Amino acid sequence: MPTPAPSLPPTPTPVPVPPPDPAPTGFWLDELPFGHGGNRVPPTGPTVERRQSDWLWQRSGLRLAGASYDRGITVHAPSTVTIDLNRSCSAFDAVAGVDDLAFSPGAVSFAVTGTDGRPLWHSPALRGADAPVPVHVPLAGVRSIRLVVTPVDGFRSAGNLADWADARFTC
Repeated sequence: MPTPAPSLPPTPTPVPVPPPDPAPTGFWLDELPFGHGGNRVPPTGPTVERRQSDWLWQRSGLRLAGASYDRGITVHAPSTVTIDLNRSCSAFDAVAGVDDLAFSPGAVSFAVTGTDGRPLWHSPALRGADAPVPVHVPLAGVRSIRLVVTPVDGFRSAGNLADWADARFTC
């Protein structure tokens, strides 16, 4: 009677190792391209939605209460700027305040909302000499946001220059 040949243990199936999550990428607000909705080439990061935004000035060398900031955007009060994130982002960070170029003595307030109107962050009323306030908004699950500046003192605040300085999205 022949002796059966010894069998080898089964070879384990290799388990694929998922690639690591990519490192977070920063997108500066003053460098964002303007989207038009229905772009032929899908954007790879956040875009400013021109049709849903008021006037804005992407600029460098902003000054708030005497302090200098390298970059950001300046808007008039009242103002709304809509940003489509176009990818998963974790946070929006900035410094908000009245630009030193502003002539109006009135106050403005800053807010970040979801495009569904849900409030995400709000500042106190700020005047030209007031220290700017830090902005940190978690963005988990958010697809687009609105940066809103509202005059607090009616006509006295209208047209004030308001800045979102050192504004950056982490995606």
